[in-house]
Amino acid sequence: YSIEFSLKTYPITFLNRTDLEKGDKILLPSNILRKLSEYEIKGPIIFEISNINTKRKSHCGVMDFTADQGCAYLPRWMMENLALKEGEKIQFSYCTLEKGNYVKLQPQTDDFLEISNPKAILEAKLRYFTCLTKLDTIAIEYNNKIYWINVVEVKPGTAISIIDTDIDVDFAPPIIKKNLNSEKSHEEKLELPGTKASERSLIDSSETSSEEENCGTSFKGEGHVMK
Repeated sequence: YSIEFSLKTYPITFLNRTDLEKGDKILLPSNILRKLSEYEIKGPIIFEISNINTKRKSHCGVMDFTADQGCAYLPRWMMENLALKEGEKIQFSYCTLEKGNYVKLQPQTDDFLEISNPKAILEAKLRYFTCLTKLDTIAIEYNNKIYWINVVEVKPGTAISIIDTDIDVDFAPPIIKKNLNSEKSHEEKLELPGTKASERSLIDSSETSSEEENCGTSFKGEGHVMK
């Protein structure tokens, strides 16, 4: 499929959806959902998302279709990862990703490795993620603290789906060492449970070009949730 469109982007906190800050799922407008029946795409929706100005790319999943027309709402950490400002447009391209079998993660500070059983914490937190992209920096929240984690490498390819798959995880040494006795690196295997998804699909850009005037305001209409 060649399904592409662009939307203005705003932090998901504009809609008081702070619960979505802990993963990589975004909100899209309802007009996209209305076009889904035109395609026969199975499995969870994944997009390649690109900062139009910097060409920086990442990937994301979709939570639901309650965004204002012409807008997309992203976790704030994702906007920072893509160097996006509020109201900037990004390009969406529907894609499919292979299931991952390996990821190398690098905490930006070594205090993440001081958490009791960081492997278990990662396994729990990554359940909220759909995919991982090489060179991304993701945010993991634990005990009211945000830990920034660099995605150094993934296999196969440069972006992977992490739904319903076992992944070997290698920790690279942290960038900033607050504790010189901190553990240098180790490997774990994470089992990431899947999330059911009905047949889904995406639309082309022609439907979204003239519907941006309501961006940045709270959604007041009826929403549609992906299950």
